[in-house]
This record gives sequence, C-alpha cells and structure tokens, in this order.
Amino acid sequence: MALLANRPLAIIPAPEAPMNRPEPRAPASLNNAQMRAVHHLDGPCLVLAGAGSGKTRVIVHKIARLLQHGLGPKQIAALTFTNKAAQEMRERAKALVGPRAAKDLAVSTFHSLGVRMLRADGTRVGLKPNFSILDSDDVLALIRDAGGCSDNALARRWQWAISLWKNQGLDADAAEATATGDDQRVAARVMRRVQERLQAYQAVDFDDLIQLPLLLLQRDAEARARWQAQFQHILVDEVQDTNAVQYALLKALTGERGLFTAVGDDDQSIYGWRGATIDNLKQLPLDYPALSVIALEQNYRSTGHILRAANAVIAGNPKLFEKKLWSDLGDGDPVRLIECDSEEHEAERAVARIQSLRAGQTDGGSTSGSTLRFADFAVLYRANHQARVFEQKLRAAQIPYKVSGGQSFFDRAEIKDLCAWLRLIVNNDDDPAFLRAVTTPKRGIGHQTLAALGEFAAPRKTSLFDALFAPSLAAALKGKAVDALHEFGRDVHTLQERATHTTGTEDAKALLLDWLSDIRYEQHLHDGEDSQKLAEARWRNVLDFIDWMARRCGGDEDTGGAAQRQSVLQVAQTISVIISLADRGDEQDVVTLSTLHAAKGLEWPHVMLASVNEGLLPFRSGDDDMTAERLQEERRLMYVGITRARYTLCVSTLKRRKKGRDTVIGVPSRFIGEMKLDEAKLQEDPRARLKKLRDAMAAKVAAAPGLR
Repeated sequence: MALLANRPLAIIPAPEAPMNRPEPRAPASLNNAQMRAVHHLDGPCLVLAGAGSGKTRVIVHKIARLLQHGLGPKQIAALTFTNKAAQEMRERAKALVGPRAAKDLAVSTFHSLGVRMLRADGTRVGLKPNFSILDSDDVLALIRDAGGCSDNALARRWQWAISLWKNQGLDADAAEATATGDDQRVAARVMRRVQERLQAYQAVDFDDLIQLPLLLLQRDAEARARWQAQFQHILVDEVQDTNAVQYALLKALTGERGLFTAVGDDDQSIYGWRGATIDNLKQLPLDYPALSVIALEQNYRSTGHILRAANAVIAGNPKLFEKKLWSDLGDGDPVRLIECDSEEHEAERAVARIQSLRAGQTDGGSTSGSTLRFADFAVLYRANHQARVFEQKLRAAQIPYKVSGGQSFFDRAEIKDLCAWLRLIVNNDDDPAFLRAVTTPKRGIGHQTLAALGEFAAPRKTSLFDALFAPSLAAALKGKAVDALHEFGRDVHTLQERATHTTGTEDAKALLLDWLSDIRYEQHLHDGEDSQKLAEARWRNVLDFIDWMARRCGGDEDTGGAAQRQSVLQVAQTISVIISLADRGDEQDVVTLSTLHAAKGLEWPHVMLASVNEGLLPFRSGDDDMTAERLQEERRLMYVGITRARYTLCVSTLKRRKKGRDTVIGVPSRFIGEMKLDEAKLQEDPRARLKKLRDAMAAKVAAAPGLR
C-alpha cells in the first residue's frame, strides 16, 4: 500500500475479492480484516473503513474484546460525532456485551465527553461547576453585541471565522496575528470581546467544549494523569472528520501509550469547510510509528455496478492509503443517467422514477423483491436551495417527504423559550438565558427596565440575575419594575429548588407541567398567535419536550453513561449539548431530500443524485479558483453520494440550469465521465416512453384482424 509517510507501518490488507461467492448482506461473523482489527490490542490502530464495510460492527466487537482482555467498562471510551451515532453504537454494544457491562461504557460524542470533563474539572480552567453552554443563536447575539453589528450576515461571517480559528486551536491573539486583511482583523477583535463576555457569563460555546478540555490536559499534569488513567483504550469513529483540536485532544488523552483505535476513511473526508482536516490522517503515521493500518474493503451495502462507479471516481484523488471496495452482492442494475431540460423537469423525472419503481415498472432492472416504501428513496443534491423544486413536485404528486437539515424540533421558538429557563436554573450568571426567560412569558418587564438593570449590573461586575436582589436596586429602578423582577427571581429560585430534588419520569413530568401552569405558558402561546390551530400545535411541541425531559430523568433514555435516574437539574445541565447535536429524524415512511453532506453515514435502496453539473458538483461560486484541494473534496463528496445507494443509482444532469436570476447552459459534471459508466443506461423520459407505448398499442389495434 502506498503511504504518504516514510515511517514503517504494520499494514494488514483485506483479503482479495472472491469470485461469485454469495453472502448475506448482514454476515453472521466477522471477515478476516474485521477480525484482525478487533484483535489488535497492543498498540495504536487505524482501521480504514470503506463505505458500507461494517465499521460500527468492528467498533462494538472490539469493545467486547477489550472487556474480555480485562478492561473494565469505565476504562473504555468510544467517541462519535452525533448523538444518533452514539446511541446506535451504545445499543449495539448492549446487545453484544449485555446491559450490565454496557451501562458504564463511555460512549458519547466528542462534545459530550468535553462536558463531562469540564463538569468534573472546569474549575481548573476558570469555570464554575454550573457553567452554561450557549447554542449558535446565543453566540450570534453575543457576536452582534460585541461587534456593535446589526447585520446578521456579517455577524455570521464573524461567527464562522471565530469557529474555524477555535477549531484550529487559536485564541484571539493568535487569530489576530494570523489574520489576513481588515475583515479578518476585525473578526479577531470581535473574538476577543466575545471571549471576555463568555468568561463574564460563566458560559462556553460548542467549540470551547473541545478547546477547554484540551487546555486542561495540556496545562494540568494532575488532571492529565487522572484522565489518561481513566480511559485505557479510546475508539474514535469517523476520524477523518476530526479537526485539529479534536485530534490534539485524542493525543492528550491517550498519552505516550497510544492505546487507541481510530476508524475512518480518507475517501469520505468532506467537512473541510467546518474545520475538519484530512491532515490528521496524514499525521497519524508520523505521531505513532508503530501504527497498524487495517483496511476494510468488503462492502455489504451496494451492488457491483455502484461500487465500480465509486471506485472509478475516487481514483482521481491522490491516495493516503490504497483501498478498493468490492462486494459479492452481484452486479445489480446498471447506474442510470438522466439528461433533464431544467430543474422542474428533473424533479418531475424523480417523481416519475419513484412512482415507477414502487409500481414495479423498473425499466428492465430489478427491485429488492418486496413492496417498496417511500422511505426506500432519497434524492441527494449539493446545496440546500435545490430542495425547493423537488418539494413542489412531490407535494403535487401527494408523495410524503422530509427535508434533511430542515428546522430542528429544538430550534422552535417555544422549545428555545423553555431551554432558556432551564439554562438559567443551572447557571444564574447566564445573561443571554436571563434575557429570554424574563420576557417569556411577558410580565411587564420591558426593554427600558432591562437596559437599566444592565447599567446597574455592569459596574458592579455581577450578572443580571444576581443584580435583582441587590438592596440598592430600588434606587435605580421604579417600584413596579423592581416588583416584577423580584417575582421573576422568586419563580426561578422555586423552579431551581424543586428541580434539584425531583427525579424519576412521573415526578419530573408533574413538576414541569406545574411550572408551565404557574408561568401561564400555554396562555402565552395563545396570546402570541392569531391562529388557535397554530398555538395548539406549538403547545403540543411543548408537551413533547416535557415528555422527552421526563424520560431522561427516569433513565429511560441513555445519557452517555449509566442509564440511571437523574434530577431535573442534572438533565438541564447537559441539555444544550444534547439538543444541539441531536439528529431527531423520525422513522417515517417518507422520501428523503438531503444535501450530500447531510447524507453521509446513511443509506437507501434507491438513490438519485440530482443536478450533477459543473458549478454545482463540483461546486463553484462565481469566478473563484478551483484549487486542487477543493476539487479533491468535491470528488470525495461525489463518492459519498454514490456509495449511499444499495440497489439502484440514478444520476441526473441539466441541459439548462438556473444561476442566480439567469438561466445558463448546463455542462455535465466531470465526475460523470470519471465514473466510467460503460454499461450505464441513458434512461428515457417516462413521458416519451409512454407516448411510444401508446403509439405501439395503436399500431397493434390498427393491424389486428377484424378491427380495420
């Protein structure tokens, strides 16, 4: 195998693809390469897990092997990037090793591990135990305030820049030193002011949940030794998606022993735009000369035609490690190409294809042999705006669908209202939470009162909530305003006291419903909506949220460790990280519309890649230069899209496409040529095929005896 490193490596290749050997899609045992990965325990290990090669299976079986080898459950950590992935891994581990062993495994996201470390040792990096975790909207508000900016688009550009700097391990001083141009220098100065506010509020953002634990381990020898002793083996899923700080955190946790298993695929590194870097995979052999690299190349997901197209595309990228997917599931249907007149025509063709496959009209191809559900279909595209026309055509055809990456349940205003209250009972110094909670529901406290309260609190260097109870507040504010603020303070203290001592599903639900009744939140929703139907829908969302909170208090939903009863306050302490990383896709029978980025890690029996045109995939904005690195990441994105398909893959291009307000000639993507689809079918428009069928039927009728 060719490696971009000159260090000796223990390379363990996967077996060659056997010829014509049938095997079920879910094998009962591990294949040779998977077995080697599971049994490699005495040093650092990189498992190159190609798409659909059973990486989660390897991780959970390795957890079982480590337990057999003598490690305790609490000494094993498995890190993922989403709560959904962590939950799946936890459930599969429970099924394999049993609930008793599984309950103490540290299976969580990177961010949840960061919360755990900071709750335990945050005081060592200047945090109070009950610090707050701010979501993206709260941070954006801080950025606007710190930059004196009312332009949301500009504030979001600052937010992206600050996040990227943090993901690279830079503080405000380092960011300003490396800034190029006035815009970046301004963003670096805003970053400094935001950090000052976060410290004053005793709050962190999501990037801090990785950066501060790393700082803890780098600067505090005692904490470093304790955490390294805590985790005797760390497994990391999707290692190609780690950023510089996450990689440094992994190194700091494993120390010189380097007892870890990193599972990933350099061909699926598609998140460079948010700080992930493929350089981490390049760096692993340099940092760990004894690294063993084990390639998983047998694919259990896709048919031969699909995999050959994927291998052909990704062959255009330079290789860190040689790897070629193969499958013994048979060739299956050829990949189909569709040439469409416009976006509207493309969406109509997608609808017709779904209807045709569900009706069993497969253009000579084959289906899985059973009635197809809508959930068996996905339409994947490069950018969010491309969903609109597919939504229109699916609605017109009365086909149910969901848009992946649409508004999260937790992004709804009513849920954010309640989360502000919960954040405030966790951390009374959380000023952004205070400002939302004190005005929701309305209680006669307006902007002027809050501005005066802020002016009172600032010189005293106290939070807004603490300022409520200052004896001298009455001299700064009118009597009615002080009374309203004191009433709010009492409500918060009452909720805080009850939340501290209330555990279990039923008691937690009763407490939360009593609280909503006390603050008249349902009435608040009806007062704020002209439509009673909409107000009732928002109240149903609130009740769903209460049920979700209560289940966590009863241990009915795992929380990253032992499934045990928790108080309402304990659940509230972790709620920000839980809801911001949650993937709450319901198991509904609907067609999926998704960006290629959001589709990673998922699969469907039937996939359509839409608008595979130059300028869209690979994406190009304006006249910007397409660097080699960007083109390689776009090629990896195409590879990810192809490998989402199990049975059929349809690739469509546009003859004409919209570009802003203009319509331009559509050029098929270079990636289509790279797929080398010698056996591909150029699928005929269903409308043209129907016309041919009608013409043929008319000709038969005309030629039939007795009918002339």
